Amino acid sequence: MIVSRHLVLAAVAIAIMLVGCGKSAPPPPPKVEAPPAPAANEDVKRLATEIYVYAYPLVVMDLTKQVMIAKTPLNTFQHRRAFPDASSTDVVNPNVDTLSSQAWLDLAREPIVLSVPDARDRYYMMPMLDAWTNVFQSPGKRTTGTKKADFVIVGPKWKGELPGGVEEIRAPTDMVWLNGRTQTNGKADYAAVAKIQDQYKLTPLSQWRKSGAKAVHAPPTPQTGVDAKTAPVEQVAKMNAQTFFSRFASLLPGNPPAKEDATVVEKIKKLGIVAGQPFDMSKLDAATAKGVEDGAKSAHDAIVAAAKGSTGDLRNGWTIHWDLGRYGTNYGLRAVIASFAVGANAPEDAIAPTTRLDGGGRPLDGANKYVLHFDKGKTPPASAFWSLTMYNDTHFFVANPIDRHAIGDRDRLNLNPDGSLDIYLQRDNPGKDKESNWLPAPKESFNVILRIYWPKQDLLERRWTPPGIQRAT
Repeated sequence: MIVSRHLVLAAVAIAIMLVGCGKSAPPPPPKVEAPPAPAANEDVKRLATEIYVYAYPLVVMDLTKQVMIAKTPLNTFQHRRAFPDASSTDVVNPNVDTLSSQAWLDLAREPIVLSVPDARDRYYMMPMLDAWTNVFQSPGKRTTGTKKADFVIVGPKWKGELPGGVEEIRAPTDMVWLNGRTQTNGKADYAAVAKIQDQYKLTPLSQWRKSGAKAVHAPPTPQTGVDAKTAPVEQVAKMNAQTFFSRFASLLPGNPPAKEDATVVEKIKKLGIVAGQPFDMSKLDAATAKGVEDGAKSAHDAIVAAAKGSTGDLRNGWTIHWDLGRYGTNYGLRAVIASFAVGANAPEDAIAPTTRLDGGGRPLDGANKYVLHFDKGKTPPASAFWSLTMYNDTHFFVANPIDRHAIGDRDRLNLNPDGSLDIYLQRDNPGKDKESNWLPAPKESFNVILRIYWPKQDLLERRWTPPGIQRAT
């Protein structure tokens, strides 16, 4: 009996287990909602936005330097020997007026001597930009003439004696972009310009003293981890706040803010950015970190949006920038220009009105014919020269049957009987009697740039404005 009873109890236990297996699982415990992410600290966001806008040109300049010195070492000229053609897409809004001679200088170790030859009255300019994109000096025909000369460019902290026969130029930052240009009158002028370019020399002061003005350059330093293919502004766009502000902080010791930036400097300290030290967001509380990240993104989005709009003065359909190259405390304009035209000239060197509209505000289109008319004595007021350049809707040159991309006062233009000047902007040849004044247009939409080198006072003081482009009837 005892065994039988055990068997019965076992059977009952198995039955209970089987019944239990058929039942549904007990309901899960109530789901606990995760606490919402902390809201961004709005005060910090505003602070980060302001500092990002302030810092943006410095970071863009550093990345531009990094990309360029991957091909050409520091303190060494990189010369362009020929104009781009209609197949070239490496330079946006190229010109066929000048050939460039560019170099990035590092003044942290010692001054650099810039030697220029006798240019025999040829127009050239050597604008020097500090790390914040301000033009602080521009040797050349306009300022120093065209005779042989030697300039010693010294950094903000340098102290010492200079040799005789040289002119001192003190840079506000250790980073300097020398963005030289030499007047070039067409392809036939390439060889003459190349001879001048080859005589532009950059020599460290210590070597200058030893070798008697003989430029000696160190071999290129291998660049590791450098993205030389992605545009600098695109690289900046990919940076998170920590990367951006850390890079900014690393650049501050050698490229100090200007005296008029004292208010912003205090705000930089308030955000926790220390010159020469990485910006570590892991030390921030969640709300502060989000405020910094959101502020950086907000600032970048605002810069991009502003660059797509009109940042200049609109006159007769032309957009004119009167005050580029030296920005003072206009940090917003400085950042926007750095996003699409880093290296812009000071107005005394060149002013370049642009337009994609006719005088009536309608987009320029190759389906139509246009005339740009200058009354007698009212052509662009240039002490050097002027040109009008044609671009397609992507800002590159336009292939055309006469291989002409620009027209200007160095060309053999035919004047009207009353002394006025007409330039014809259209796709088809206007005829032999007008071909000398024809600037070929594409069949689609287009835009033009009117470059005025060494503007006269009428333009600098805004008394002269280019006339609107008129649609021909």
